[in-house]
Amino acid sequence: MKREPNTDTANFYSFARDYLHTYMPTVRGMSPKTIEAYRISLECFLGYLTDHENVEAPHVTFDHFDRAHLKAWLAWMVDDRHYASRTIALRLSAIKAFLAYSSHEDITLVALSQAAKNLRSPATPKTPIEYLSEPETRAVLAAFTGRTAKSRRNRMLLILLYDTAARVSEITGLTLRDVSLAEPGHVTLNGKGGKTRVVPLTDKTIEHLRVYLAEFHPNTPRQPATRPVFYSLHQGQPTELSADTVAAVLDQAAHTGRSDCPTIPTNIHCHMLRKTKAMDLYQQGIPLPIIMRLLGHENASTTTAFYAFATMDMMRQAINAATPAINTPPPHELTEDRLQALYSLR
Repeated sequence: MKREPNTDTANFYSFARDYLHTYMPTVRGMSPKTIEAYRISLECFLGYLTDHENVEAPHVTFDHFDRAHLKAWLAWMVDDRHYASRTIALRLSAIKAFLAYSSHEDITLVALSQAAKNLRSPATPKTPIEYLSEPETRAVLAAFTGRTAKSRRNRMLLILLYDTAARVSEITGLTLRDVSLAEPGHVTLNGKGGKTRVVPLTDKTIEHLRVYLAEFHPNTPRQPATRPVFYSLHQGQPTELSADTVAAVLDQAAHTGRSDCPTIPTNIHCHMLRKTKAMDLYQQGIPLPIIMRLLGHENASTTTAFYAFATMDMMRQAINAATPAINTPPPHELTEDRLQALYSLR
């Protein structure tokens, strides 16, 4: 029942349940992580109402989603909770999306949704751009000598992490069925929101992968398609690496690399490799739309397989043209708008 029997008003909890348990997973096909983030945002607002507005949870209604309450909630997140600007923006965005859904379900909630649309979260402060220089990138990628099996695994892990500009979760979730070394060589990455994208591989990376697969996945065609590309053995079974393990591998590489390149940042993190690849591509003159597509910030074409592979060939040519050895200035001035487009990519 979506309306209160006594007042004939929209029942907030009924709408919230349908939104989180039916609309988002079934109609929109959103990932569990995305749904969890929206649930946390709703609970954050409810927590504010109960703790600071003295509204008992069972008595929360859509009346509490007016501009006055939402503005006070924003101030509470800034002044009392000291949330980061990005977190506040995500929380407010989730509430707006929920109200928009509710307004489509019940016409009496349209005005409420429209009023919330005009609210703005605090501006996100600009942070220094973090990316590695060419010598730093080379030192990190060459840190593991390959003298042991673990060293060879870690070397391949960092090469692929950099070359594909993948998120850590996309690399740890990579399975054998996601890797294709036949022409045109590519990997299929499973990104945010359950979206997938195809990323072409450079010729050198394909050579590295052939050697790696022969050692760590002998008789690859006979291996389970779901076998993780990068793994550790747990009770004798290949288990995908954790994000913490990948971070530790990068830290170890950075520590080793500092002996030859002392400027490698002490706060190096996996996302820095992703941004480094984006900058390397840009400095080689690769158009920003192609970079955004490679990083998963543009919807993939669903027209025809021919168009998809034609586009991938264009991306492969762009990637093969770009290397960490950058000795010339960027072909285009790095304006503020271009920098924001590059480094707001997650």
